[in-house]
Amino acid sequence: MSGRFVEVPHRMLPGATLVALLEAFVTRQGYDTTDTGGGMAAWVAELEAQLERGELLIAHDLQTESTEVMTLAQWRAFGRDLADDEED
Repeated sequence: MSGRFVEVPHRMLPGATLVALLEAFVTRQGYDTTDTGGGMAAWVAELEAQLERGELLIAHDLQTESTEVMTLAQWRAFGRDLADDEED
């Protein structure tokens, strides 16, 4: 993948920043925060566990200065799309 994107180790982020990023991910993905006993906090805890297991990653776009949480499948698909764009 181009040098435009970098993976950000989740442990490097301040706790409040990580929580805000994960809450935004939950909201964008359309998770039902009422189907768990803990609501949003339970989803954030689950996503933190997925980050620990390496199932999710945090990617920062140096050009747009935006940061996103992605599944590994999303990251790989994103990389393929970028490679296709660069070939055109």
